[in-house]
Amino acid sequence: MPDTATTLTIDRGVATITLDRPDARNALSADLVDGLADHLEAAVADDDVRVIVLTNAGTTFCAGADLKAGAARSPRHSLVDVLTTMLDSPKPVIGRIAGHCMGGGVGLAAACDISVISDDAKVGFTEVRIGVAPAMISVVCLPKMGRADATELFLSGERITASRAVEAGLLNRVVPRDDLDAAVAEVVGKVVAGGPLALAAAKRLLREVPELDRDEAFATTEVLSAELFASDEAAEGMAAFREKRPARWVPGD
Repeated sequence: MPDTATTLTIDRGVATITLDRPDARNALSADLVDGLADHLEAAVADDDVRVIVLTNAGTTFCAGADLKAGAARSPRHSLVDVLTTMLDSPKPVIGRIAGHCMGGGVGLAAACDISVISDDAKVGFTEVRIGVAPAMISVVCLPKMGRADATELFLSGERITASRAVEAGLLNRVVPRDDLDAAVAEVVGKVVAGGPLALAAAKRLLREVPELDRDEAFATTEVLSAELFASDEAAEGMAAFREKRPARWVPGD
């Protein structure tokens, strides 16, 4: 049967992936994980896609593990596959978090490059309340959080406000629900103004430079900078700047 747990639409360079199990609070079922992984891979491989938006149907972005699945089939993909694809994607991933975000759902939101959340949403590492821990998602959440926030939220399992989640570094912006679409569109508009190769390089820097010692970091980034300045993309970007026009990579109406 075709997957209906997620949907993918592409419009003017924006691939929107929607978690679409609202009756199950978009819990991470095998179908949802597989659909999400497949749609992410398709969006990354599509040359016409400049940015990926991850969002949800219903009032919950993602409730985390599907605790009601029982002995359902095993997914073809794992949550690790999904998170890795998001992190390694050369295309920016923007989170439109339209509702509550728990457990593994927090990991999905944190794995986005930029996330905007509605102000009526709650966020929580609720795993300890059912006798487990936020293990896999800690890989994407801890680098964004201060130790004091991480310690409190991991150990308490408390459901916090969207504003507190932003303060903790998990997400970027909180806006009234009625303003969510406009805020996400603003972020997308800013991101697609950047060159595709430049955006991929920026994501690479964010991923790799913190892991390098200083000398290696300078050596690596010096080479990358020279390659970028010598690229056709940089030539077009500089020409567009001089001529006061949009670069050719900016999607049109």
